[in-house]
This record gives sequence, structure tokens and C-alpha cells, in this order.
Amino acid sequence: MARGNGRTGTGKSKGEEQPRGRGLFEGSGEELRQMVERICQDVLEAELTEYLNAGPWERAQGRTGYRNGYKDRAINTRIGTLRLQVPYSRDGGFAPRLFARYQRSERALQATLMEMVLQGVSTRRVGRVTELLCGRNFSAETVANLCKQMDGPIRTFLSRPLRGSYPYVIFDARYEKVRVADHVVDQAVLVIVGVNDGGYREVLGVEIGDLESESTWGEIFGRLRDRGLSGVRMVVSDDHRGLRKAIARYFGGIMWQRCQLHFLRNLCGHVPRSARKELAATLHRLWESGDPAVYRRDLALAVEQYRSRWPKVAALLETDTDDTMQIMHVPEEHRKRLRTTNVIERVNEMIRARTRVVRIFPNRESCLRLVTAILMELHEDWITGYRYLTFSEEPGTPAESTAAVPEKLVAVAT
Repeated sequence: MARGNGRTGTGKSKGEEQPRGRGLFEGSGEELRQMVERICQDVLEAELTEYLNAGPWERAQGRTGYRNGYKDRAINTRIGTLRLQVPYSRDGGFAPRLFARYQRSERALQATLMEMVLQGVSTRRVGRVTELLCGRNFSAETVANLCKQMDGPIRTFLSRPLRGSYPYVIFDARYEKVRVADHVVDQAVLVIVGVNDGGYREVLGVEIGDLESESTWGEIFGRLRDRGLSGVRMVVSDDHRGLRKAIARYFGGIMWQRCQLHFLRNLCGHVPRSARKELAATLHRLWESGDPAVYRRDLALAVEQYRSRWPKVAALLETDTDDTMQIMHVPEEHRKRLRTTNVIERVNEMIRARTRVVRIFPNRESCLRLVTAILMELHEDWITGYRYLTFSEEPGTPAESTAAVPEKLVAVAT
């Protein structure tokens, strides 16, 4: 009798390849497809109810029209084909918002994949995915028309006027591989997010270029200013060369908060892996200090403690830590969300979920098109969703409150 290996399930021989987890396009994914299909159908019904101001068979005084049956429609997505019954209104004026929003980023992904196939730079996996999403037969004219349809709304979104004030602006970048001429280069994709004076997040812009150049940052800030960006109190970002000079030139007098997470990662690169937890604990003690005197004392102690062990860490703590503490000058309830660029880090995860299918973009335009299409959908969710920050005072006024000032100083001030 064969002896078991002590494991449950089917055994695999040593040389046999173990199955990997399901990828984005692997496996049936039927349960996920059916779930998304049901959700989309519910959204369509809810949209028509909103349009008619009345549900099915509902006798409502404010009813503005009547239903007029359904039409079958199939939507090709990355999780399979969604087969939906699109409801119609009797007056013919109902246009579901669901399709326009959902298919914007899907069309951008399709256009990118088709460009790769036409240019002969796609991998076998990309070829299979393209066939699934777009079919086998498409021409250069089809791709050009698809790109043209998308580029107009994208240009409008990226150049739209910025009205009102944006007390906080957050920058973060990730890198994508893009084919330029006959070689592949890493291109920085910069996402710019603002928190407006109502406390809601907005996607202010997307840029692709060299972020180590002061002139590039100057062009970025110049475009934002020309579009109406104003009322900025603080910029949150990693330390990019030329960034601070551009801030001083275009938005003089505002604060720059260096992302604490990026700073910690930078310092951890200069110590052994076994010491990273200790270093992180030291930094968190500094960052959580609400008293400037205590912060200064603890920072000096940390610098002396590390000067002989890790000279580079001690030097960076001494010169750069203050840049990570500018949040002390904004309302306390805002600090947790402005300590880092995490709001965009999460956005980058969404972008990565789409761009990993492509791996190498055929050109910069296709990269900008896909990333912006994803961000346009996110922007719509943000401006119609929950309030990200609450302003208890008029944005643009000094952040300090008497609650944060010692009683003796309050007495003197009054």
C-alpha cells in the first residue's frame, strides 16, 4: 500500500509543477462574474428609478415617466462577459451612467492592448487577453478611433479649471515601463490629489516625465496655477529634487510636509534588517510628540545615539526630520491623514491592478490614457462620496488654536 505524505488533498510529485493562485484572467471566475452582473443590474434599475422618480408599479405623485421594457446587452470586461437587461423609459431619454463610467477605463485598457498587438510588441499572455477583451479582428483604424474618442474627455479632465481653494495638495509617483523609440525606459507617473475647501478629495492632475528635474516641477506647478489652483497651505510628497524650489517659486510661503513613510523607508535602507524595528520605534516616538520641546530633546538624543552606530542615519535625522513634522502646524484632526502620501499609495494599487496586465506600454500616450481613465472614475467617486477632512475653521486661516497653547501664553495673549 502506498504510504501517504501526511498532507491532505492530492499529492504532487516533486517534478510536477504546483498550481499557482488564480491570476486576473485565469480560472473560471464565474462566481465573481455573476456577483458583478447582479450588482450592475441593480444599479441599472436604481438609475431608472431615479430618472423616473418612481419605482416599478409605484404610484408616486412626482413620477416623470414610465418604463418601456428591456434590451439585452453584453459588456466585455476583465472578469468575463456581463449579460445585462438594460431598462428603457417610454420617452427614450434614459441613458445609463453605469456604462459610461465602467467602460471608460476598460476602453483605455483595450486600446493599449490593441496598440501593442498592432505594433508587434505584445507577449503571448497579452495576446490572449487582447483576444478575450477585444476579439481577434481589429484594424489600426479601429484603434485610432477608439483612442480619439477617449482623448477628448481626458484632455478636458486634465485641463479643467480648478475653482475654490485647495488647502492641501498631495503628490506621489510610481514608475511604469514605457517603450520609447526602440528601447524600454522607466517613466515616472505623477498623481496629484487635492483636498478642497469642502473637505473632499479631487484628482487634480496626472503627469508623466522626469521628476528629478527642477524645470519639470516648475512646469507642473505652472500648469496647476494657470488652471486656478489657489489657497494651498501645505504640499505633501516624498523628497523630489527640485520640488521645494518650485514650491517657493510658484506658491511662496506654503509648508512642505515630507512623507513620513518614505522617510522611514529611506532611513531603513542604511541600517541592518535586524535594526529596522528599533529605528521605526524611535521615529514614531518623535512623530507622536505633541510638545516641540520634547521633540527637540528626543531628536538630539536619537542623533547622538546613532552617530557612532549609523552615521548616515544620524546625519539624515539631524537635517531632514523637521521636514516630516510640518503637520504640527495644521489642525490636529487633519494630521493623521496628512502625515504620508498614503491616500495616493492606495490609488497606485488600483492603477497597478490594471497596468500589470500591460507590463510595457507601447508609448507614453497609452500610459497617460489608461492611468487617467482610472483616476477619472475615482475622482467621480470622491466628489460624490464621504468628506475626507472636516474644516472647523475657514481654510487658509492659521491652524493653531488656543487649545494647543499653554494657559500662561493664552493669558498673555488675551
